[in-house]
Amino acid sequence: MTLATSMSWVIALYIFMLAAFTGYELIRKVPAILHTPLMSGSNFIHGIVVVGALHVLFSAESWGARIIGFLGVLLGAGNAAGGYVVTDRMLGMFKPSEKPAAKPAGTV
Repeated sequence: MTLATSMSWVIALYIFMLAAFTGYELIRKVPAILHTPLMSGSNFIHGIVVVGALHVLFSAESWGARIIGFLGVLLGAGNAAGGYVVTDRMLGMFKPSEKPAAKPAGTV
């Protein structure tokens, strides 16, 4: 392993750690009322992750890169789909509940 390769992994790990810490601090301070718009933005970001994973998958030259690309596509797509399901459920909580239909007069 060359010095440039080992340094690129250190830099990637550093960026990942900064992103994880920043994301944790940001999400922790979001009020509950803003979670639905935040989920929609998160779904958009997961769509970008899927596009990046597709790029890795299609430009892969080794089996290891193909496997990582495939897993990236699979996990990113699952995460995006799950996010839309959760967002739909959260929005469903704000819909007015339907009242049961009134029974005709004279029925029990």
